[in-house]
Amino acid sequence: MSSLMGEPSATGRFGEFGGRFVPESLMPACLELEVAFRAAWADPAFHAEFTAILRDYGGRPTPVTECRRLSERLGVRVLLKREDLAHTGSHKLNNVIGQTLLARRMGKGRLIAETGAGQHGVAAATAAALFGMNCVVYMGEVDTERQELNVFRMELLGAEVRPVRGGSRTLKDAVNEALRDWVANVADTHYCLGSVMGPHPYPWMVRELQRVVGDEARQQCRALLDGQDPDWVVACIGGGSNAAGTFAGFVDTGAVLVGVEAAGGAAVGRGVPGVVHGMMSYVLQDEVGQIAEAHSISAGLDYPGIGPEHAHLSSIGRTRYEQAGDDEVLAAFRLLSETEGIIPALEPAHALAWLAREAGRSVPAGATVLVTLSGRGDKDVAQVRELLR
Repeated sequence: MSSLMGEPSATGRFGEFGGRFVPESLMPACLELEVAFRAAWADPAFHAEFTAILRDYGGRPTPVTECRRLSERLGVRVLLKREDLAHTGSHKLNNVIGQTLLARRMGKGRLIAETGAGQHGVAAATAAALFGMNCVVYMGEVDTERQELNVFRMELLGAEVRPVRGGSRTLKDAVNEALRDWVANVADTHYCLGSVMGPHPYPWMVRELQRVVGDEARQQCRALLDGQDPDWVVACIGGGSNAAGTFAGFVDTGAVLVGVEAAGGAAVGRGVPGVVHGMMSYVLQDEVGQIAEAHSISAGLDYPGIGPEHAHLSSIGRTRYEQAGDDEVLAAFRLLSETEGIIPALEPAHALAWLAREAGRSVPAGATVLVTLSGRGDKDVAQVRELLR
């Protein structure tokens, strides 16, 4: 394994970023989780069950699709890693199945989760139904309105969705409420955190559970490209789990790695080092150090921070972090739909928007670009319809 995207330090640090900044009441839970994950991840039986469920239930491996019409339009060769074709419609199931197996192994019968766009919540509700567990999903009130279909899907799967009415009523506040629940119910509850964020071991654990995306994509790209790797690898980033999983497969290659943030939530672009949700990372802050509100057309990227490993990769110059604005995201949403018959989620439409803008500019004509299509756009169609009217 490359020294990059390997294990963090003993204190959960990637360079200066990461760590465990949690109340004393949660420190034992974090330590218990790390011990349990290390044991499970070293257990061939755990890996075998995890892999089998992702294959037989989740539909892995997901394919890499060559986008011929989009490539002709942009002047670069575009490949899509099709996480939209996984069960539940996104990459989120990879992480959730792993964490639910771990929760069962730890004797925890109740799952809690936060969600923004709803895809992690749907995946958590799905896994809870599969394993016969209780599930509570915290979701900002604003997001319950713009992702009404996913709220119904979670409820249909047997989960309780609790709208969060404090703060900005979006993803940040859903995480706050989930952490409060975990503090109060840690004895029988596992917090199934959805991205590469939060206190150690979550950033490392979630990246390892999502590594399957990058490992598959690397093999698939080499089969398509006569043993070569793509020139560029691009993924959207809020907390950054789909990007971390993808980058893990290519970090030791010559590919340029690009994470695309929402322009209104660009923690790398506009944030400074600070602590949020148990981790040290780049965070949007005001002049007195209070967490600033993020904005994105996409509920899944509406987050004021970024996973600490991404902050580290940026600080050492291994990855680039760029931005895409709402208008160009809507244009990219339509572009992929019209050229390839694939409706993307608004989250990966940020990656596509950046590529559409930079193809022939910073991305040279003729380059091969892998884009992780982290989710499908069914959940966003009603919202986009209203925005395009």
